[in-house]
Amino acid sequence: MRAGVLALSLSACLALVAACTAQPDPDEQRLLDAGKDPQNWLVSGGDYDGRYWSKLNSVNTTTVKDLKPAWSFDFDTTRGQESEPLVVDGVMYVTTAWSKVFALDAATGRKLWSYDPEVPGEAAVYTCCDVVNRGAAYFAGKIYVGTIDARLIALDAKTGKPVWTVRTAEPGTSYSITGAPRVMRGKVVIGNGGAEFSARGYVTAYDAMSGKLVWRFYTVPGKPGRPDNAASDPVIEKLARPTWSGEKYWRYGGGGTAWNAISYDAELNQLYIGTGNGQPWDHVARSQGRGDNLFLASVLAVDPDTGRYIWHYQANPGESWDYNSTQPMILADLSIEGRIRKVLMQAHKNGFFYVIDRKTGKLISAGPLIGGINWAKRIDIATGRPVENPAARYLNGAYVVKPAAFGAHTWHPMAFSRQAGIVYLTVNHNAMMFRRQNDFKHLDGGPTNTGVDYLARPGEKIVMPKQPNPPYELLAWNPLTQKAAWRIPTSDPAGVLGTDGGLIFAGGGVGVGYLRALRAADGAELWRYHLPNGVMAAPISYSVNGEQYIAVVGGSRAQQFSSTAYAPHPGGVVAFKLGGKARLPADPDPAPPLNPSATKWPAARIADGGALYLRHCGRCHLPTGMSPNVIPDLRRSAILHDRETWKAVVMDGLLKGNGMIGWRKYLSADQAENIRIYLDSEAQKASGPMGAAKAGHATGPEQ
Repeated sequence: MRAGVLALSLSACLALVAACTAQPDPDEQRLLDAGKDPQNWLVSGGDYDGRYWSKLNSVNTTTVKDLKPAWSFDFDTTRGQESEPLVVDGVMYVTTAWSKVFALDAATGRKLWSYDPEVPGEAAVYTCCDVVNRGAAYFAGKIYVGTIDARLIALDAKTGKPVWTVRTAEPGTSYSITGAPRVMRGKVVIGNGGAEFSARGYVTAYDAMSGKLVWRFYTVPGKPGRPDNAASDPVIEKLARPTWSGEKYWRYGGGGTAWNAISYDAELNQLYIGTGNGQPWDHVARSQGRGDNLFLASVLAVDPDTGRYIWHYQANPGESWDYNSTQPMILADLSIEGRIRKVLMQAHKNGFFYVIDRKTGKLISAGPLIGGINWAKRIDIATGRPVENPAARYLNGAYVVKPAAFGAHTWHPMAFSRQAGIVYLTVNHNAMMFRRQNDFKHLDGGPTNTGVDYLARPGEKIVMPKQPNPPYELLAWNPLTQKAAWRIPTSDPAGVLGTDGGLIFAGGGVGVGYLRALRAADGAELWRYHLPNGVMAAPISYSVNGEQYIAVVGGSRAQQFSSTAYAPHPGGVVAFKLGGKARLPADPDPAPPLNPSATKWPAARIADGGALYLRHCGRCHLPTGMSPNVIPDLRRSAILHDRETWKAVVMDGLLKGNGMIGWRKYLSADQAENIRIYLDSEAQKASGPMGAAKAGHATGPEQ
């Protein structure tokens, strides 16, 4: 017996010695230490905690006045741009619309290589909000990028040549990828978008070196009796499926796509996944109005090595307003009631700022970011559930809900100062009308399937709540008190960067834009620079040869409402440094003028065309008078007065290479003609004595 104990003790000691002497993989360790390496920007958010904070301080409250462009680089696409670049050892890796990748000299902007995955144009139909891409991932000499047609590609960081490619979804299905992959523990993890179409959400981990599938986790249940053979199978059957009702959810897909927020907690070895909205949005159409519908609108914690479920927190049970939980998450240690708590912080689309215990998934606190929230009175801390306003579920007709589906806060990154304990972010005060589509029919192949109408009917008066003009703010939020330390107006939602120079950087604008620097202490604007593109993405900071740079990608998103339209122009990246001497490209030209016909169209055809336009066309081309012309403002279309060409484009897909598929499956020839008539009547209206619509900005749901 003693010999057995001795042998066991010796074995344990040897195992302990081996564990203590094992060296961590240097490539993995480099990413774990990303926050200690401010010369580079190695991972999305700057570090695994997602703080969007740089330790560099050469650019500070005193010197920022001397910040000037060091270089700029124009992309080869005019579509929307949301990318956060990476910088690795003096090379910048930046993604663009259509999932392209550029490698640039981070000191000069000189192109080193580019990669085009040649996404088929028709794949754009499965994006809710243009063919954007929010960034790449880096690991062990490789760059990883997801594509609009749902591929995941590993590129050689030195040459841009593909190393491996996997399809994360079957070709022709309603999935897309716009978010940045995440790498941890030798795996690359990616989710997908498509919850407005026919998607069932899932997240997949692949071996970073080979591309071999390691695990997959589905966020909502599929067809009963048909297991997925996935890591999620046990928890889907035990916890999730009992919270759904009927059969439409699994026939439609259910939604829950994880298209943006994925965070790795190295300390607890947990992976956090933010899940999307229901499909359709309308809870009644999706699940007979019954059940919480797990795991929609949730933060999931899973084991990064196996995908095993650990815990979840659902912000919106029975989600009905596109209030997904895909907003960026910040990981931090906060002193709460005399003890250090490991927390996850998220500014939610639903208007509340959540502080969640990372160990347990239990809610610690939730406070309102904006005034006038009316879908819920508060969040009950004991249960973690919202105290809802029943009328907000729009079961008895139209109801104006605040915040809108655009969200009080959406995908735009926020910054966190550990020293000050403050989160810096932009918020949106918009409200929105919701009404159930009583004639809702689920359509595959391109149309959105929200089950909801958003605009008033002819002659109907909808009273919207008063809101700031513009309806956006940039604020400094104290997560302990759930109060703002300061608030200032801003023109548009945008990502935020903070630095040890005492500065907060954020951009804005539609068509043309700006980057500005604020004093972190009080929000005072210290510097602003005009840019030839609007800015939505978060800036980054890095250094080369001892010089600090601030870089940002510009390029207006198609779903950013604006009464001012511009001619199509390429997005790009601009890098600033102290004493920079580069000249930026000229501002874009105005969009071509409206050129309506003089025809007096029948009111019934205009009304029918308007309803069809808003249901089928508005998600890309926007309500008339509100398009910045990133995706064409159709009132200005050169083919508006050519019936045959109009038919060839709208019905037959003449321009499918640009993303405009043919809609013959969903529209009759008369309906397509009524849309053309409606647009011409809108051009007539805008060219009349009243002129164009008043200026205003908004943003739509984002994937």
